[in-house]
Amino acid sequence: MSQALPPISDIWVYLSGSPLLALVLTLSAYLLGLTLYKRSQRNPLANPVLIAVVLVCVGISVLDMPYAKYFEGAQFVHFLLGTATVSLAIPIYKGLASLKGRMGVLLLSLMAGGVTSVFTAVGVARWLGVDGSLVRGLVAKSVTAPIAMGIAERVQASPTLTAIFAVSTGIMGAVLGRYVLDALRVTAWWQRGFALGVAAHGIGTSRAFSVNAEAGAYASLGMGLHGIVGAVLIPHAVGWWF
Repeated sequence: MSQALPPISDIWVYLSGSPLLALVLTLSAYLLGLTLYKRSQRNPLANPVLIAVVLVCVGISVLDMPYAKYFEGAQFVHFLLGTATVSLAIPIYKGLASLKGRMGVLLLSLMAGGVTSVFTAVGVARWLGVDGSLVRGLVAKSVTAPIAMGIAERVQASPTLTAIFAVSTGIMGAVLGRYVLDALRVTAWWQRGFALGVAAHGIGTSRAFSVNAEAGAYASLGMGLHGIVGAVLIPHAVGWWF
């Protein structure tokens, strides 16, 4: 005699409490975002990360899923974030030959971009009277998220809050970077890519790779150098400024 199947409501309760649901939701949201991005002819306004973030937020709200429960499943993707960041060393290595004669201007651009990122964000936040804990979360917003979270711990800021600022910065940079660079008449791919890597870290680098290989390689370089320099200098700057 066959055993009766449990009611669909019981099955749903089990699935909604499983970390696997959060993982499926995350991957499905990004896959849909990537599909829309390609169908839009890679329009920056259809950024796949932005679409995925919106879909995931809507999904967990509809499911009434606490963030802690969602992260139990999403942590598998989070774990791969650091690995993906390190793997960007490959295109940097392949493009080393093109760096001859450019390192000086790239390093100058890196320092200018990094200093501008920190001072404008923190300065405006302080001028608006933002709470100190929020201000500290802004100091590493333009550094790639895994490194930014490490910096946040060293400067006694919230790693979660810093990650939110970092992801938001990356999305804005990937979406608006093209229009800003066009307005400034920056046409060389290596210049556009490096600017995106410094200002919009991993998400900007992904955007650069989807448009041009040279831009992607220089975006990787900009993101990597900004992460290294930021990890060393930002904690000292915070100790001096706060």
